[in-house]
Amino acid sequence: MSQTSNRLLDDLARLATDAMGAAQGVRREAETVMRGQLERLMQSMDMVSREEFEAVREMAIAARDENDRLAKRIAALEERLSAAPAAGGPAKPPGSGPHGD
Repeated sequence: MSQTSNRLLDDLARLATDAMGAAQGVRREAETVMRGQLERLMQSMDMVSREEFEAVREMAIAARDENDRLAKRIAALEERLSAAPAAGGPAKPPGSGPHGD
């Protein structure tokens, strides 16, 4: 009887192992199908990929830096321009002198 119960337990263990292997295969297949459906859904919704998002993010950061740099340059030029008339009076355009010079 001991051999019969051992054989029965061995058969049950083998059956459980096979069932676990089959369940893992089903899980992998379900993940693959779900991933494909999710990708199709994202494409139909015009969602961007992570790579595209990061590329546009880097472009926005570069544009913001350039904008800051240009704003500082404009402020410096405006400061120079506002200081120029105070130092020497308003600049006269050429040909506006009393003799046309």
